[in-house]
Amino acid sequence: MEIDNNNPIPLHVQLKDILKKQVLEGEFTSQIPSERELMEVYSVSRSTVREAVSILVREGILEKRHGKGTFVSLKPVQEWIQMNGFTEIVKKMEIKLIEHGIVPTPENISNMESFKHNCYLIKRLRLKDGVPIAVENCYYPLEIGKKLENYDLNNTILYDVLVGDLGIIFWDTEQIISCHHPSKEVANFLNISESMCCLATERMNADPSGNIFEYYEGIFRSDMYSFTMKMSRKPNV
Repeated sequence: MEIDNNNPIPLHVQLKDILKKQVLEGEFTSQIPSERELMEVYSVSRSTVREAVSILVREGILEKRHGKGTFVSLKPVQEWIQMNGFTEIVKKMEIKLIEHGIVPTPENISNMESFKHNCYLIKRLRLKDGVPIAVENCYYPLEIGKKLENYDLNNTILYDVLVGDLGIIFWDTEQIISCHHPSKEVANFLNISESMCCLATERMNADPSGNIFEYYEGIFRSDMYSFTMKMSRKPNV
């Protein structure tokens, strides 16, 4: 991408967008070019470079390290709150596939472009030492779901496939954790009473462009599972 001097968009905004795209696409994974290098490559002033970089620092995309330069931030500001070790935890659990296939889109996400009309559901049971812990419903756009059905859904860690094989970037997550009684179906899967309060989580995962690529619903036994949240603004270095 190049700076367009005839474009009404300010130069520092154009440069900011270029640098952000390079970070998201993995072109920069550590330190970005110096101010002088950026000035030469894009034929812009030092003030333009500094304004562009400052915006990305405020957004949490980049971070300045005194005496060293500007680096890609490993923890964007919008991702301070993370589920600590969720993937590592589920890797230690057993998986039992309940069902998978094309289903009508749940009403609460039916207004999303990629989920309109139908979507792909993967419903699985999580177990620990043979004891059922959670029922999980993972909804995907049809294009992604049809790729996932080529994997062994009784053993596959879906997030490993989404990131490692399909190249999807997890960028923004909105999650709600609440408590309510299970449906009769879920209670049967978890071998519990319908009167037991369970931990319920809803999560929407989006890519850097803001496209929702997964809607997740999980019902967990509250007597055998807990969620840990970690908050930090420090980079993982």
